[in-house]
Amino acid sequence: MLQALGMDRAAEQVYRAMLTHPQAGVAELGTRLGLPEEEVRHALDALMDLTLVRPSAERQGRIRAVSPEIGMEILVARQQAELAAQQQRVESSRVAAAQLIAEYAELRPATAQQGVEQLTGLDRIRDRLAVLTRETTAEVMTFAPDGAHTRESIAAARPLNQELLDRGVHIRTLYLDSVRNSPETVEYVDWLTERGGQVRTVPSLPIRMIISDRSSAVLPVSGDNPSAGALLLTGHGTLTALCALFESVWASAQPLGSAKSRDERGLTGQESTVVRLLAAGHTDEAIAKRLGVSSRTARRIATDLMERLGAHSRFEAGVKAVRRGWLPAHD
Repeated sequence: MLQALGMDRAAEQVYRAMLTHPQAGVAELGTRLGLPEEEVRHALDALMDLTLVRPSAERQGRIRAVSPEIGMEILVARQQAELAAQQQRVESSRVAAAQLIAEYAELRPATAQQGVEQLTGLDRIRDRLAVLTRETTAEVMTFAPDGAHTRESIAAARPLNQELLDRGVHIRTLYLDSVRNSPETVEYVDWLTERGGQVRTVPSLPIRMIISDRSSAVLPVSGDNPSAGALLLTGHGTLTALCALFESVWASAQPLGSAKSRDERGLTGQESTVVRLLAAGHTDEAIAKRLGVSSRTARRIATDLMERLGAHSRFEAGVKAVRRGWLPAHD
């Protein structure tokens, strides 16, 4: 029954027997369960690793099983920490994959590869995007990590999106959570969604990306300098991976206009991202850039999290975040 929480069958049997017969030793437990003493000892080692058995304060040299209330809380917390660690590894893999693709032209600038077209200069990039817009027939998926729209960018985007929507093209866009604080952007999103577009937000995005009809994708060569150039990718394998990346992020994003949801730890997606970035040693400036907010806002979020943890330093905040279950212990 408890295998899903990391306890094997023998360990569960021994744990249950210790709760029922707290005075029983190894030999008696083996007799009651029909297990060899060696297997009982192996199960006790596993329970000790799970902190489900502890040295007895009343009987010197003996161990006792912790209560089911504490034991199950320990197992669930351990499982949650492992899931959080796995999610962090997945996020790191997403970023690494996107960065590798973006750096492709710098790694092999002189080699022309099938399915890869390098676009140099803003004029050429804009011209190529205009052609792709005219050729798109079904769907456009976009990562937009640049923060809030300006009035100029909205004026430039409206006619292009209107053209796509008039042709029945399905538009899905992912922004950073920070754009919720921009009235101009929210107004533009309302205009877009009223005409059939869909917009969601996430705490951070790995890179700017536009995918057309699941057959071509445009990414910047450098995430720090969009004017340095872009790559137009059309390889089937690459597009399959990029589409899967988009769908994965889209599934966990919040529709723009909905209230900020909190997870079981009481953290918003933006706060959870800040906790991970603080634990990784990022500065307020680096965190602000990842979130698409000002350094002042990033500092305010970090300070608020420290106050909630009752921490006086970032190191102490990291320790208390692990204890509270906000971070996996290895962080």
